[in-house]
Amino acid sequence: QVQLVESGGASVQTGRSLRLSCASSGFPFSTYYMGWFRQVPGQELETVATITNNGVSRYSDHVKGRFTISKDNAKVTLYLQMNSLNSGDTAMYYCAADKGLYVHTWFTTIPRSQYWGQGTQVTVSS
Repeated sequence: QVQLVESGGASVQTGRSLRLSCASSGFPFSTYYMGWFRQVPGQELETVATITNNGVSRYSDHVKGRFTISKDNAKVTLYLQMNSLNSGDTAMYYCAADKGLYVHTWFTTIPRSQYWGQGTQVTVSS
């Protein structure tokens, strides 16, 4: 029923840009907190960027100034614009949705969420 499908991941060179998309269905998208998370081999799942139902965004210090999270409520789609990519950005990127149940874990602990996508791989080669 609930689905989150990421797309846009690719293998790119350092300094390039990439835009990830997360198409959703089966839940009231506009009322949910949305976020992008990434898993780097050998590291814990981490919060990358989040956006509230009202459009307030927050970023990891690692991506602040380079990444931009946005959403289109009409298209029920979440986006992550990634600029100035570097090797440290190499990871599996996941989108997630939460009404408010687990948002307290975002940026503070290993993030949890009500709904998760399957992930899309981003590889940045130097």
